[in-house]
Amino acid sequence: MTGVCPNQQIEAMIARGEITAEPEVLPAQIQPASLDLRLGTVAYRVRASFLAGEGRTVTDRLTEFEMHRIDISDGAVLEKGCVYLVPLMESLALPDSMSAVANAKSSTGRLDLLTRTITDGGTEFDRVPAGYTGPLYAEICPRSFSVLVRPGMRLNQIRFRQGQAVLSDAELRTLHAESPLVDGPAVIQDGLGFSVDLQLPDTDLVGYRAKPHTGVIDLDRIGEYDPQDYWEEVRTKDGCIILDPGAFYILVSREAVHIPPMYAAEMAPYLAMVGEFRVHYAGFFDPGFGHAAAGGAGSRGVLEVRCHEAPFVLEHGQVVGRLVYEKMAEMPTQLYGAGIASNYQGQGLKLSKHFKAAS
Repeated sequence: MTGVCPNQQIEAMIARGEITAEPEVLPAQIQPASLDLRLGTVAYRVRASFLAGEGRTVTDRLTEFEMHRIDISDGAVLEKGCVYLVPLMESLALPDSMSAVANAKSSTGRLDLLTRTITDGGTEFDRVPAGYTGPLYAEICPRSFSVLVRPGMRLNQIRFRQGQAVLSDAELRTLHAESPLVDGPAVIQDGLGFSVDLQLPDTDLVGYRAKPHTGVIDLDRIGEYDPQDYWEEVRTKDGCIILDPGAFYILVSREAVHIPPMYAAEMAPYLAMVGEFRVHYAGFFDPGFGHAAAGGAGSRGVLEVRCHEAPFVLEHGQVVGRLVYEKMAEMPTQLYGAGIASNYQGQGLKLSKHFKAAS
């Protein structure tokens, strides 16, 4: 059966022992088209980011790069600018027909918390080859804020697929004609393009920029932090802003995005030629995101933007990223936002769930 595995297939994989965990997987980890991964009990501070490489294990490479290890059982701070490796509670024994791709969860990306999954023998971040059997690890690099972590926290997620299920541009155009994917003209080229909104209605507030020297964020504390302690407001009256090199911004897409129930999507970078900046691709979009029957009428995509090399003028309506759509292998029995804890259904410009809502 070709396509992305929905929640009921993930449950079957757990029952067959293709996904194992210690302690066992919790029902709350299973999302409409992905599985949340949990941090283990130890974090290794390493000298640099690395991949295991063909024929080598992550444990082998740790002997080269480990600086010290931290017991996070009672909570520990991962400091801004440092690189850590954390063994995850979950392990895989995938069949030869199944591969996987991992990504940071939405709230992780909105904190500029670079989190990538690596495997034994891995030659790419966040990619698990078909038939992989072995442990999983999270590489974590806090880039804007130091964070307090504990075992069981879910910073990244994994999506399983059989075969090639990515929609071609022609298939995307057909799908958009049948069930509009955005609330306006669709820019379709190697996926569905989306642009930045720098002319929000009734306000000149268009985004937030991370402050350089802030306190620690406890990732278990929801809705408790004052945005003013961590973020500067970005305002404009003329529909353009200048991105500063190295700074991290939260912006919002101009388009309201829709993911129909039989599809999933992943945010991917746009062509580098449009400018020396990157939209962070903390980017799984679940079936039902922005879907009217699941509590949305299209939802804006929040953009996590970092500029490189030189200051760059970003203008309203500029295309900055794209969504790659994939078919589901089956209709999920659970959709995003429909009776589950989905924090960002119907969202606009929105910080991560750790911050108090603007009054």
